[in-house]
Amino acid sequence: MQNLSRDLAFADAFITATLVENVVDYDVADAIVVNISPSPMVTGDEHPAIVPAWKSTWLKGGRIRSAERVAVIKVVNPTNLGGCMFRGWDWLGNRIRSFPRDTPLYISAQDTIGTVILDPRVFTNERASAEAPQTFTLKLNLWWSPGDTDCFIHNEHPFLETHTQIHGSGRMQKFKTRDAAEIYEDVVMPIGYSHDPFCRVTGENQWTYPWHRYYADTDSVWLAVELHP
Repeated sequence: MQNLSRDLAFADAFITATLVENVVDYDVADAIVVNISPSPMVTGDEHPAIVPAWKSTWLKGGRIRSAERVAVIKVVNPTNLGGCMFRGWDWLGNRIRSFPRDTPLYISAQDTIGTVILDPRVFTNERASAEAPQTFTLKLNLWWSPGDTDCFIHNEHPFLETHTQIHGSGRMQKFKTRDAAEIYEDVVMPIGYSHDPFCRVTGENQWTYPWHRYYADTDSVWLAVELHP
C-alpha cells in the first residue's frame, strides 16, 4: 500500500509527527522530512532532487515523489513548547543517575518504527557498497532543551545514531576528551539538517563514538534516529 501513514508516538498539539511508508507523490505543506531508509528519497515535481539515505530537507508546499520511509515533523505551536515535561516527556536525569542535576534535557516517548537491513559500515560512510548487511531495529524520539544548554559530553551508545534539527538551532560537537575546552569539531545544526554519523564500526555489533554532545544555541527540538542491532 502506498503512502501508509500513522502518527508517531511523540505527536501532540505542539508537534505534528507522521511516519509515511512506501511514499509516492506525497505533498508536504510545511515540515521537516527525514529520509529514514538506506535508499534515496526523491523530492520535487518538474525539477526532481535527491535526498540521500538518512538525510533530510525542509519542504514548503513541496512533494516527495518517492521514498521508502520518511518522518514528517513540524513544531506547529512553539508557545510553551518547553512544557513538554508536563506532556509526558522525561527529564534525562531520571534515567541516568550521573546526569548533571541542573541540565534541562528532556526526551519524548520513543517509537519503534520497524526494521532495516544495511551494512553498518555503509551507514557510517566507511565504505560505499554493502558487504556485510544485517538487520537493525529503527527507533525514533525527540529531544528538547532551552537555549544555551550543554547536553552532556558522552561517548557510549549500544546503537548507531544520527540526528536531525526540527526546531531552533544547535550544534553537534566532538571533543578529544570529556572536556568542553578540548573541542575539535563543531557541526552547526540549522532547521532541517541531519549530520553524518559520528561513530565508527570496530567489530560485530561494536561501534566507537568520539566524546560528543549536542549543544542547544536556542530553544531546540531535534530528532534522534537509532539503529539497534
